[in-house]
Amino acid sequence: MTVNEATTRDMADVTAVTGERAELLDSLAKHRHFLRFTTRDLTDEQAGLRTTTSELCLGGLIKHVTSVERSWAGFIVDGPSAMPDFTAMTEADFARRADEFRMLPGETLEGVLADYAEVARRTDELVATLPDLDAGHPLPKAPWFEADLQWSARRVLLHVMTETAQHAGHADIIRESIDGAKSMG
Repeated sequence: MTVNEATTRDMADVTAVTGERAELLDSLAKHRHFLRFTTRDLTDEQAGLRTTTSELCLGGLIKHVTSVERSWAGFIVDGPSAMPDFTAMTEADFARRADEFRMLPGETLEGVLADYAEVARRTDELVATLPDLDAGHPLPKAPWFEADLQWSARRVLLHVMTETAQHAGHADIIRESIDGAKSMG
């Protein structure tokens, strides 16, 4: 699936929903597009390049955003049990999680983008069919969350959108460092 095919699919799905849900899906689709767009015309090798002092590469960013979106969609449905207990994670657990920021041997950009498209499709379907955007769950245990907070499905979607937009900005910097291409401008 090409970057443009995935974007067209996202935008087509949004038209089946109305109101607030359509607005949320439209915004999420636009941020997903900008993230994917940074990978246009790249090889697998280029998608795995670290071009700054950061550990980030384009393929790894997309893998990370895919993982984040998958986890938060699970949270919307199943609550904190769908998320890792970050307070109980070992160094080995964190090392495995670090792999989602890299292109590993055997991974392809096409495969990473296809996985992201599938997760996006499932999230879009969830948003379209969820009975209540106000329904929520207590946040999972993590050092970065305040104790005893609850997020609604709407708040989770806004978080996923924010994370996607933030990483699209990171991706734009990395892409420009590879070959001067920009997402905008």
